[in-house]
Amino acid sequence: MPLFERIPEPLKTLLATMPCVSFPATPCVSGGPLHKRKVCLVSTAGLHLRTDRPFLGLSAECRELPATARPSDIVMSHSSPNFDRSGFHVDWNVAFPLDRLRELAQAGEVGDVAETHYSFMGATEPERMEPHARAAARKMRAEGVDAVLLVPM
Repeated sequence: MPLFERIPEPLKTLLATMPCVSFPATPCVSGGPLHKRKVCLVSTAGLHLRTDRPFLGLSAECRELPATARPSDIVMSHSSPNFDRSGFHVDWNVAFPLDRLRELAQAGEVGDVAETHYSFMGATEPERMEPHARAAARKMRAEGVDAVLLVPM
C-alpha cells in the first residue's frame, strides 16, 4: 500500500473526501471461548480459486475458498495501481492466513478450522457487499462457524 501522499490526483482527493460508512458493532453470533470455536477466514483481497472467474472492477460478490486449497490454487485478482500484491505471491498468509489458522487449531488455541472460507473485493462500497456478506454468513452458520477472522486488505 503506498503512502497517502504518493497517491496521484484525482484519486487522492476522491479518497480523502469519500464518506465512511458506519455499521452497528453488534456481533451476529455469540459463543464460548476461542479454543472451542470453529473459525472462518474472510479476506478482502479479491482472492479466488484459479478455476473461478476473476473479480472485475468494483465487484460486490464473494468467492468461496475451500480449506483444502493450496497456495497454488488461489489467485488474487484485486487490481489497483495503489495495491501491492507482491507479499501475497511470497506468502499467501499475508492475505489468507490459512496456515496460521491451522497452526492455532493444532495448538488448541482455536477449536476448529472451517471447511469453507470467503473473499471479497475490498475496494467495493460496503453497502453493495452487504447482501453477499449476509449470504456468506448464512453458509457459515450452516457449517457451524461461530468465529470469523476478517483479513482486511
